[in-house]
Amino acid sequence: MGMVPKKELSLFDSICIIVGIIIGAGIYEITPTVASCMGGWVGILGIWLAGGLLALTGAICYAELATAYPHEGGDYVYQTRAYGSWVGYLFGWSQLVIIRPGDIALMAFVFARYAVTVYAPYKNMLPVYATMAVVILTLINILGVKQGKWTQNLLTVIKSMGILAIVAAGFLAPTPQIMPMETSGMTLDGFKLALILVLFAFGGWNEMAYVAAEVKHPKYNIVRALVIGTIIVIGLYMLLNGSFLHALGQAGMSSSKAIAVDTFAVVAPGMAAKIISIIICISALGAVNGLILTGARISYALGAEHRSFHFLGTWSERFGTPVRSLIVQGCISLAILFFAGSFIDTILYSAPVIWLFFLGTGISVFVLRRKEPHIERPYKISGFPVPALIFCAACVFMFYSSFTYALAMKPIGLIIVLCVLTAGVFVYWITEKSCKLRVEEQNVIDNHEGI
Repeated sequence: MGMVPKKELSLFDSICIIVGIIIGAGIYEITPTVASCMGGWVGILGIWLAGGLLALTGAICYAELATAYPHEGGDYVYQTRAYGSWVGYLFGWSQLVIIRPGDIALMAFVFARYAVTVYAPYKNMLPVYATMAVVILTLINILGVKQGKWTQNLLTVIKSMGILAIVAAGFLAPTPQIMPMETSGMTLDGFKLALILVLFAFGGWNEMAYVAAEVKHPKYNIVRALVIGTIIVIGLYMLLNGSFLHALGQAGMSSSKAIAVDTFAVVAPGMAAKIISIIICISALGAVNGLILTGARISYALGAEHRSFHFLGTWSERFGTPVRSLIVQGCISLAILFFAGSFIDTILYSAPVIWLFFLGTGISVFVLRRKEPHIERPYKISGFPVPALIFCAACVFMFYSSFTYALAMKPIGLIIVLCVLTAGVFVYWITEKSCKLRVEEQNVIDNHEGI
């Protein structure tokens, strides 16, 4: 099996992982759609604040689980212990085959889309840039945890400074119009879509759980990183939306095709496009790097416990990283990269499965407290069970909303995801049954030899 993970992540490293993964390019891509769905400035700011608070309830649920079970794999570990190996297997399978590589490919594609506006020496550079992002950042993470975390820290600091520059530009711009106090034109379907997109933009607050075994002083730093990281993102997102509203107004936000460029152009029209493109490139790269770093730990945990993926469950003695998991994850990401659809469609495809597993983890807080009361819990959810119940209720609503919306708008995506999950059940049944038979045969042979 090789060596095991070392504790190399400080509190600052952990916060940078969370902030860097959450703030990708999603905030820039989805903000106009959210603005058009919510009808007015009160609704726009309200939905972003509500999304942030829901993410915070999820973060404190994960804080209890991650400090009680500080192992690699996060949700895989909690759901395996709470419901059995087959549920954890399905989570790991879906993350390995479609969800995590899909997220990586999505962010790499966004990076490439903006990179070609900065520098494109040849035609059709978009797939080249996207491929380079996945390959180079995967190689950096293969070379060592230190290399991966330093890259993450640098990208996160730069992207945060870039966001603050956009915020400053937005608030320095003259207000285009007097904004109405009340919202208008909001529908239930619009609210559902807006909340799906906002919570997608907040996605990543749980990533700390996947690298829990590598965090220094996990009893304290995991909780701090989850809460501080989520609060930082809430603050940055609220500032961004406030600056967009101030510079463009609700109507301008809703109709914008490049909202950050339009906002920055109010104060620096000649430089806006290039500057914003560079900021979004760095932001997307930070998300890609973080997703690569944490995602490989899920596959490692899956391989460490299931013989069908045993080749992934090794930790390289030479590099101190899960090299095989990183390579396989990178290859699947590159394959998905060439079949990606639009940004919004890709979110809708995977959202129902993501929220179903989130619900499973939320419920596991209750299950594991009852099932394993002897386990030390350095942090227990403040105000329990209210935050956990709110998080679970939000997961039910989001699963229903994303499922019904995707079913009505993009049913082919749901069919693909369901086929992937069904294939996972089939692979689990075949491989685990064969493993069990081999163990039973070996026990018979050992007993016979003993006689």
